[in-house]
Amino acid sequence: MGPISEEERPLTVHHLNQLLLVCSVVLLVAVAAVRVSSRSGLPSLLVYLGIGVLIGQDGIGHIQFNSAALTQVMGYAALVVILAEGGLGTKWKEIRPVLPSASVLATVGVAISVGVTAAGAHYLVGLEWRQAFIIGAVVSSTDAAAVFSVLRKIPLPARVTGTLEAESGFNDAPVVILVVAFCTAGPVEHWYLLLGEIVLELAIGAALGLAVGWFGSWGLRHVALPASGLYPIAVMAIAVTAYAAGALAHGSGFLAVYLASMILGNARLPHWPATRGFAEGLGWIAQIGMFVVLGLLVTPHELGDDIVPALVIGLVLTMVARPLSVVVSLAPFRVPRPERILMSWAGLRGAVPIILATIPMVNGVAGSRRIFNIVFVLVVVYTLVQGPTLPWLARTLRLGEKGEAADLGIESAPLERLRGHLLSVTVPEGSRMHGVEVSELRLPPGAAVTLVVREEKSFVPLPSTVLRRGDELLVVATDPVRDAAERRLRAVAHGGKLADWLGTDGDRG
Repeated sequence: MGPISEEERPLTVHHLNQLLLVCSVVLLVAVAAVRVSSRSGLPSLLVYLGIGVLIGQDGIGHIQFNSAALTQVMGYAALVVILAEGGLGTKWKEIRPVLPSASVLATVGVAISVGVTAAGAHYLVGLEWRQAFIIGAVVSSTDAAAVFSVLRKIPLPARVTGTLEAESGFNDAPVVILVVAFCTAGPVEHWYLLLGEIVLELAIGAALGLAVGWFGSWGLRHVALPASGLYPIAVMAIAVTAYAAGALAHGSGFLAVYLASMILGNARLPHWPATRGFAEGLGWIAQIGMFVVLGLLVTPHELGDDIVPALVIGLVLTMVARPLSVVVSLAPFRVPRPERILMSWAGLRGAVPIILATIPMVNGVAGSRRIFNIVFVLVVVYTLVQGPTLPWLARTLRLGEKGEAADLGIESAPLERLRGHLLSVTVPEGSRMHGVEVSELRLPPGAAVTLVVREEKSFVPLPSTVLRRGDELLVVATDPVRDAAERRLRAVAHGGKLADWLGTDGDRG
């Protein structure tokens, strides 16, 4: 091979510079779109999809992209990150009471939704049964990111948020199994074998996810890493390991990563706020990249013939299948009627259905391109309808909780030689720790407030020092009382100076 000519060198660098410029501009526009979506009440997924369509082959960018296989791989990778970020932010104290109802909604509810939606697609749209069941399975997965992007300003009761969050984390696994099964060549025989396969894969995924999460959290709490920046990387690596272990063991990797991340998120790991921020950043990047690629894959001029079928199927899903699945699944749990109504309407479909719609394309299923187009139109249209109306419905049903104290952010850094921890505590707006004297914190022996930072000035507090909103506290706690000190700080933050030592639950999970 001869030397590279001078004409060839600038060409490669030029292409690289162009790629970096395009990626940077797209990312900056997408980040700015977060502000637009938060003001308009529209889920950000629509903005990102729009960016992909805009720079695609029918848009101003004229980028030719038609690889369903690459889209599926990138979508799976992004979904792992998104599920990990969602699991890290899931509070166990909110999930625990609703775990049975959310599990039934994510399994029995999915089965009802698939059956009803498939029947509508077959009898009303005229799709053959295989295509109808594929669409029914694809659109039966809900997306918590889409739901809470429009509900972030309206705090809901813990039972509602916990159920919706757990459902969205759990139902991806059975839906993926169903879609793959329906896309397999030949008819699906012996439904009970398929049911047994789903149960087995969920069991394997759950077992590996719980095991990886527990061992990972134990290791991070007992091994002091040399740099604080390694903790976020380690947490995400453990979450991805859970997915890989579950998938390689022929279990549900998606369920494994969600459960492992949930355990990590409730384990009070060192440098937790930094880890949470790192995970949120990765989650945003994964969502932006995934939605843009999905927007690139769609061909807008091909969507015209599939708009009416998508509207009909979406109407069946939204007005019949979803409410019926919620009513039947939650019947044994005596959920109040307003909460059932909100959960019926809050079944937003986000990126997951569009990603799953690439599976029949990769497997060469007849009519797979039409399936993808129908799912794309359905997700966009019904997100536009449901997204802006969710806050109004929550207010109408009087489900918004006002005046709830903000959660207390506590970051812990291990002090290896002292066998202790340095807790960094910020008193947020709305916290009942405002107005409490340091002595009234009643921290356990072995823990003490050593420094207060207020308005960019630091001082050593006295027992009579009154804490204020915005104060940053440095609390040193020995290893045996570290958990008790954090529980006490959270108890005071929620209950004020009169919070009982045993009567107020300050647990974060």
